[in-house]
Amino acid sequence: MKDESRRPRTLILPPAPYAAAVVGGWWLDRNEWALPLDAGAATRPLAWLLLAIGLVLFVWTLWTFARHRTTVNPYSGASTLCTRGPFRFSRNPIYLGDWFLLAGVSLLLHTFWPLAFAPLIWLTIRFGVIRHEEAHLEAKFGDAYRAYRARVRRWI
Repeated sequence: MKDESRRPRTLILPPAPYAAAVVGGWWLDRNEWALPLDAGAATRPLAWLLLAIGLVLFVWTLWTFARHRTTVNPYSGASTLCTRGPFRFSRNPIYLGDWFLLAGVSLLLHTFWPLAFAPLIWLTIRFGVIRHEEAHLEAKFGDAYRAYRARVRRWI
């Protein structure tokens, strides 16, 4: 068994599946595979709202990491267990924010394709990233992490 207390064994850079879904979805939509996503006049403001929520979660999480002097790098070990800020509501606020960004971008591009990749993205993030981060945090912080995990949900 590998020593998970040093650093997580993350398999993929977390933004990559979301970016691939957006680029791939945009390409599919522009190449005769159109799956339009347009709810009329409400689409644009809703898209910007979703993007704003995603960006706020991202910035709030980065600020929380900075205040706790720990890393956001998914390939580096955590120096502190963050349980405040957005971590009071979700153990993965950046990844949650990424979902809001994906939905907002899909609406702005007027295509359903990026959202069609959602199950694949979820599997990739859950088993290629989160599983390793959770193993690292449990190995490094033990009971403190287990107690935190028991009271805060993975997503929301």
